[in-house]
Amino acid sequence: MRKLFINLIVVFVSLSVIHTVHAVEKYKKEWPNTDFSKSSIDFSRIISAGPPKDGIRSIDDPFFKLVSEVDDIPVGEPVITVYLHKEARAYPLRMLLWHEIVNDKIAETPIAVTYCPLCNSSLVFKRVIDGQEVEFGGSGKLYNSDTLMYDRLSESWWQQYTGEAVVGQMRGKKLEKVVSRVESLYRFKLRYPNGKVLVPREYIKSYGATPYWWYDTSKVPFLYDGEYKGNLPPMEYIIVVGDEAWPMKLIKRVGSMKHSDLIIKWLPRQRSVLNNPTISSAHDIGNVVVMKDIGKGLYKPTNYVVTFAFVFDAFHPDGIVHESISVDSIIQ
Repeated sequence: MRKLFINLIVVFVSLSVIHTVHAVEKYKKEWPNTDFSKSSIDFSRIISAGPPKDGIRSIDDPFFKLVSEVDDIPVGEPVITVYLHKEARAYPLRMLLWHEIVNDKIAETPIAVTYCPLCNSSLVFKRVIDGQEVEFGGSGKLYNSDTLMYDRLSESWWQQYTGEAVVGQMRGKKLEKVVSRVESLYRFKLRYPNGKVLVPREYIKSYGATPYWWYDTSKVPFLYDGEYKGNLPPMEYIIVVGDEAWPMKLIKRVGSMKHSDLIIKWLPRQRSVLNNPTISSAHDIGNVVVMKDIGKGLYKPTNYVVTFAFVFDAFHPDGIVHESISVDSIIQ
């Protein structure tokens, strides 16, 4: 029996190796400039999302208007916002849904504004590797249901959720995050009346609609092959700060809470982009604000992600999900 068990393991490992070799050979044809000898992920778990390399086109020459001049985006729609070098910019998710990456530059800082619809993860990075400015594009591949980006310098693949190179010459390098938040256009306009908003250079009918209209009410994630081990429903919205997370509905119920050096708030009036064919008619998932205590009673914005429970489980296997809040933590 023990010998049979060992033989079965050998067969399983051999089949896995063969599958991985075939996968790598297939990728090499499409990606001749990528060094596939360097990888920190399982090639057999990479999923082709459908579009080829750059099939989902990044925005590489972004165009902006003053928020006061933008009158064709409903104010409840979400935008990724960045305040850098005393300049505020907003990147509507109605556009990021279709492009996923915006290569931008604020003053002398090159940034990549990124969004993965299947993880609902919005993150902004400095697009600088070893002191060199680079552009990012979409590989058309997923890992843990999350977009794999690629840099146009070495054509290494980068995990969008972590900002880490996972395949290729740059493997192991990490991009520096830029503090950002996702909020409604209404709230951005209130905070930055002189801010700028990314707008299309030409009219595109798809903006304002979403191909993922069913997604955040589904019971299981799409194109996810991992084993979910969490207690919450895998598609429940959660707020992630570092290796800790809170269910969105929990923060919505209390309104505002304090945890260690963090203050987390929920405010109404932000539409989901993953719920209704027309974003402006989608349900209200609300705005999240996360601030960090920097001493002397002062707080500053800090990085967070509003994503799904399965994503936290996949990328933070040792993380903590707070499923309750003590009365003492609630801010009245």
